[in-house]
Amino acid sequence: MINVNNNLLGVLPSDDILSQCIHCGMCLSVCPTYELTKLERSSPRGRIKMIKSIARGEMPISEVFADEMSFCLDCQACETACPAGVKYGSMVEAARVEVDNSEYGSFLKKKLKRYVLKHILASKRNLKIISRLLYYYQNSFLPNFVKKLCELKILPQRIIELESLSPKVSKKFSDSTIPEIIEPQKERTYNTAFHYGCLMNVMFADINKDTVELLSKTGCRVVTPGDQQCCGSLHAHNGDFETAKKLAKENLKTFGRHNYDYLISNSAGCGAFMKEYYYLFEDEPELKEAAQSFSESVKDLSEFYSNIFPYEFKASNETVTYHDACHLIHSQKIYSQPRKIFNSISGIKFKEMDESTWCCGSAGIYNIVRYEDSMKILERKMKNIEKSEAEKVITSNPGCIAQIEYGCRKNNLNITVEHLATFLNRSLK
Repeated sequence: MINVNNNLLGVLPSDDILSQCIHCGMCLSVCPTYELTKLERSSPRGRIKMIKSIARGEMPISEVFADEMSFCLDCQACETACPAGVKYGSMVEAARVEVDNSEYGSFLKKKLKRYVLKHILASKRNLKIISRLLYYYQNSFLPNFVKKLCELKILPQRIIELESLSPKVSKKFSDSTIPEIIEPQKERTYNTAFHYGCLMNVMFADINKDTVELLSKTGCRVVTPGDQQCCGSLHAHNGDFETAKKLAKENLKTFGRHNYDYLISNSAGCGAFMKEYYYLFEDEPELKEAAQSFSESVKDLSEFYSNIFPYEFKASNETVTYHDACHLIHSQKIYSQPRKIFNSISGIKFKEMDESTWCCGSAGIYNIVRYEDSMKILERKMKNIEKSEAEKVITSNPGCIAQIEYGCRKNNLNITVEHLATFLNRSLK
């Protein structure tokens, strides 16, 4: 007799909704993995059937189930398409926890993932140490030496591909270059706070710099607490809710000491998760109100400069297109806001990309752990980018930037990839 899985039962919707979901199938046309395989088990509907069966003790966790939970991008396009509003993301994330606690999957990979999440990404100090060592490696003779070893087939060719996919570590990190308080460069409009993140802090410091400069130039006072922590999104998406809540509590305490109107996010994944802090603590009365206030204050940069603070930007004559990051379009439901900004800017030609909301294949660490699948998904995105005939692709998530830049290099495309903050800040110079 297989035991009922209460952890999975807790994230299952009602039987009525499950029945609607399983008989509907509107998610099939938007699922990148189903599109690759055309297998029912690789669709949201198929995975929900498996999760339901395991939750109710009708089948055991298997190698196939473990692989499907890993194969899923958790892009949440199915949630946008679902007429019943099924929270598929919560279900697959809970299922991944069960897989990690089972005998399936590489023991070494699971241990390494847990160590990285708990002891590197969750520790600002450790992440900075590792990043500094990686910076020295990237700027030494070693990458060329490793490349030679791969060409001689002494090391696997995959190492070159993964190394090329990895973002470059910033020379200076955001927490050492961005002051805690930045006063507005013109008459004050809003009091804002800024979360510079974990990987953004060490690998995309230039984007963080552009973000706070942009806010200051447009009249915003910016507070960037030095003792802020990683938002916890990567931990939650990989099943480590204990660490995610610990980091969230630290951020609630840290930002709670400051007065601001809006907390500006320049990372789609971070912003989406910080907007969900309220749900993390809905059963903890002492934190529930603070978490709700915090989540309501979080605004994506495009959301801020379209809905809240429309600003007149100008740009040089160039043709641009836009890629919708999954956690922006599907989790935060932000679609029209960046387009409103582009269409208001004089001096640019905005061209809508075909399938702009289709995942690029980055998906957190998906492009590392499932490289081949990720590249198949990226190939579709690159074809649409090339078809747009744009000179520049703009997006609002660091993982998407790294992935699409890699795609441009791989396909020899002379196309620039830029974050929205950098694009808008440059327009003010």
